[in-house]
Amino acid sequence: MDFEAGSEVEGLLERVRSFMDEHIYPREAELHQALDDEVKAGVPYPVALVEIREQAKAAGLWNLFLPDEEYGAGLNNWQYAFLCEEMGRSPLVAPMAFNSAAPDTGNMEILLEHGSDEQKAKYLAPLAGGEIRSCFSMTEPDTAGSDPTGLAARADLDGGEWVINGHKWFTSGAVGAEFAIAMVNTEQTENPYANASMIIVPTDNPGFDLVRPVPVMGHDKGPGHCEIRYEDCRVPEENLLGARGAGFVVAQDRLGPGRIHHCMRAIGTAERALELMCLRAADREAFGGPLADKQFVQDFIAKSRMEIDQARLLSLNAAWKMDTVGKHAARQEISMIKVVAANMVMDVLDRALQVHGALGMSDDTPLAAMWRYSRMLKLADGPDEVHKMVIARREVGRFLKKRATAEA
Repeated sequence: MDFEAGSEVEGLLERVRSFMDEHIYPREAELHQALDDEVKAGVPYPVALVEIREQAKAAGLWNLFLPDEEYGAGLNNWQYAFLCEEMGRSPLVAPMAFNSAAPDTGNMEILLEHGSDEQKAKYLAPLAGGEIRSCFSMTEPDTAGSDPTGLAARADLDGGEWVINGHKWFTSGAVGAEFAIAMVNTEQTENPYANASMIIVPTDNPGFDLVRPVPVMGHDKGPGHCEIRYEDCRVPEENLLGARGAGFVVAQDRLGPGRIHHCMRAIGTAERALELMCLRAADREAFGGPLADKQFVQDFIAKSRMEIDQARLLSLNAAWKMDTVGKHAARQEISMIKVVAANMVMDVLDRALQVHGALGMSDDTPLAAMWRYSRMLKLADGPDEVHKMVIARREVGRFLKKRATAEA
């Protein structure tokens, strides 16, 4: 693989950097606060962010993650990885500015891949156009999120309508969202991977009850991570996304690229944290000299540089493999980078916080907010422990197959 981004991507990358320098970083704290203060039912984005989004759209920096040229920029996963990393330097605001934030990204991908023409017109077009936001409703409080075969929520077909009943939480982005994509059981087969389906549910539908945004590390504002109750929630039969019983297939089509996006954003977050750590170490004097001259701080910086670069190479390799042999064949690489990037960003952020001392614990720098935002990566899209389990299983299976072939 070629590690150079190429002229097309380099040009886009410089434009993204310039846009963030002009529009994102100077107003980052203001935009964070506006998301908390203004987002509510019917209001997907605060006024200031809508203005910035319109500027990004006019500048051609829009839906950069979508390989489909009708709705996106036509980039593959490997090309987008460079841009996604840059957005990760402001992980909450920048992806929203470019209409490249989760869960909208994953929802757009599966609507594009599995949606009917009617679903694309009704849901994908306004989502890709930036008119609305969406949410994804899978995790449940009473079943293990790491094992979706145990999902309890279900939908039954009655007179041309799906009747949904269930209890969900951590439905990210539900406040201000126009619709949810809910993963619920519609079948009763012996194969636990063939029982779930994806159904589109408008959030203003009777029976869709947004109970509360769940407080996450003390924060319950903005788009939220919400608890939802579906109580005899009826939607048309045609709101089924993909085939009946194909929920796991659709979910995997959503999660593969999403995991790479999370990883590359984490690398961008870590890069910014390293930059802040280096500048603080150079400027702060203690015990007769700058912190940058202290061996333990040098160890922090050196480890962080090496770990970030290792994670980037592994992430680019996973993205490249997805593009060349497909998401299924790249699943081992995707699982590996998911674990590596999530742990790397927390280690780098922790060192940066330490070098900043008490200042690092405050919100006077972006570090504390980035730490709070990034910690979920060790759980989101599959906890580290599950990814390690499947990585190990595949490795053992690979060597057993190799041995069996040699003995045959």
